[in-house]
Amino acid sequence: MKEMDKNNKSFENIKHIDEDGVEFWYARELQTVLNYKEWRKFEGVIEKAKIACENSNLNILEHFVGADKMVQIGSGAERKQKDYKLTRYACYLIAQNGDSRKKVIALAQTYFAVQTRKQEITEKEYTSLTEDEKRFFQRNLTKKGNYSLNQTAKKAGVKNFDKFHNYGYKGLYNGETADDIAKRKGLRYREDILDNMGSDELIANLFRISQTEQKLKKDNIQTEKEANKTHYNIGRNIREVIAKNGGTMPEDLPTPEKSLKQLEKENNKSLTKVKN
Repeated sequence: MKEMDKNNKSFENIKHIDEDGVEFWYARELQTVLNYKEWRKFEGVIEKAKIACENSNLNILEHFVGADKMVQIGSGAERKQKDYKLTRYACYLIAQNGDSRKKVIALAQTYFAVQTRKQEITEKEYTSLTEDEKRFFQRNLTKKGNYSLNQTAKKAGVKNFDKFHNYGYKGLYNGETADDIAKRKGLRYREDILDNMGSDELIANLFRISQTEQKLKKDNIQTEKEANKTHYNIGRNIREVIAKNGGTMPEDLPTPEKSLKQLEKENNKSLTKVKN
């Protein structure tokens, strides 16, 4: 049990979070934790995992993102070192295709399988969740949604992503930008507004995110100006639907007492106490 906890911490320690709040792992770091001394052999496992990903009808490029970088090799010279940013699912597939004789591979299979399952939930299970649990669930969906939206927006010509997202907020929040929302909620500088929303407010934003991505693709938007306009219009349309149905406007929904970051820290402290 101690060995499993130790390895689970290792997988957690090498986990990264990008600017959109999406978690990922670097292949080179995972290689070390999985006790592969040679990149050549580990890359062979990655290739098998890619095939498994493709066979599952999933986009390889979304789960295995190239992350090559220049490294020093002495005397000031540099060379390109191949690497990948891996999703949790990609890590799971790598573990599934790894050397089964390695005990750490079995631990990795368990860890990533359990973590993946935590992100899956049925409608029946959702109704039984507490409000904070619903917030965690919806926040995870918005992270994934924003990541996907950013990829689509980039293809549509968007370069200023802060401006692009503010157009969406302005439409949904009657002219408020992300900074305006943060000030209204009384948040600290650069504190994430989505981490400080209730489940209903997160659902409204998730709908804005998903509908905007679909519209960008459907209309084959090719300019930043049109992409920004589209994001605003989608946000505005959702606001009109809420008003028509007699719902509460997003800016009038209560801000939870604790952010998801605070709840996460408290949960981690509680788990540490239990283990000790």
